[in-house]
Amino acid sequence: MDAPGQPDRRAGHDQVARALVGLRPYWLQAYLLTYTPIGLFADSRITEPWQQYLLGAMTFSVLYLAALKAPREQRAQVWTCVAVATCFEIVGSLVWGVYRYRLGNLPLFVPPGHGIVYLFGLLAAQTPVVMRHGRRVAYFVLAAAGGWALAGVTVLPAVTGRVDVQGALCLPVFAYFLLRSPRWPLFAAIFIIVSELEIAGTSFGNWYWMPVAPWTHIPSGNPPSVIAGGYCVIDGSVLLVTWLVYRLGLNTIMTRMTTTMMPRPGPNLAPKAASRAYSGEAVSPASTSRI
Repeated sequence: MDAPGQPDRRAGHDQVARALVGLRPYWLQAYLLTYTPIGLFADSRITEPWQQYLLGAMTFSVLYLAALKAPREQRAQVWTCVAVATCFEIVGSLVWGVYRYRLGNLPLFVPPGHGIVYLFGLLAAQTPVVMRHGRRVAYFVLAAAGGWALAGVTVLPAVTGRVDVQGALCLPVFAYFLLRSPRWPLFAAIFIIVSELEIAGTSFGNWYWMPVAPWTHIPSGNPPSVIAGGYCVIDGSVLLVTWLVYRLGLNTIMTRMTTTMMPRPGPNLAPKAASRAYSGEAVSPASTSRI
């Protein structure tokens, strides 16, 4: 029994239990949001390439286990994103050089890292906050993105010494997909996790955005504000590749079915009938007919 005038302990326990139950639908997103900065902090302390390889292998394992919680069609999109985003990484970092990783390479944890970001976005559509509030979530995310983009060209340059034009240019693309695409929960969630990993990655020194982008000569923040808009292009590429693979695979299956259903050309029956005639066996004229 609790002392008179003291709050009921059971009521407090019930409140904690209800809070935990309310957070249960978000446990996988929370796990991915937690792993991302921890992995980046670990990479910032790595001094040998083999250590980075181990971190990459662990990140692949994390992505594989987390993706098992998603439907099969989403798992296919996640692994397609890993391949597609790696191509964009090669162009953006190693060829274009708009940003550079601290060891001058493409770390092994980066491809599965893109898969983690994409999986986080795909899972957002079924979360209670999206189901309950709908488009208001998109408007909230857009307001945050717009505020960051505006600050990047007005207030933040006094602190960072950079004018973030590149991030501001990503805002219209991001806003269009966020407001017009039926996959808007994907982009809203991706903005959240990309903002986290970009702030953590540049703060820990995992990578560094050039003050002025090569070729285009566009000033950039470190990180650019709405660089999550780049995932609008990545998502379109993932859907295109997935569609092409499906169509090509389906055509291959249909071709195999057609070839196995249609009779293949066999040996000519006329010589066989003729041989029977020469062997002395009685052969009727009808049996030698091809009709």
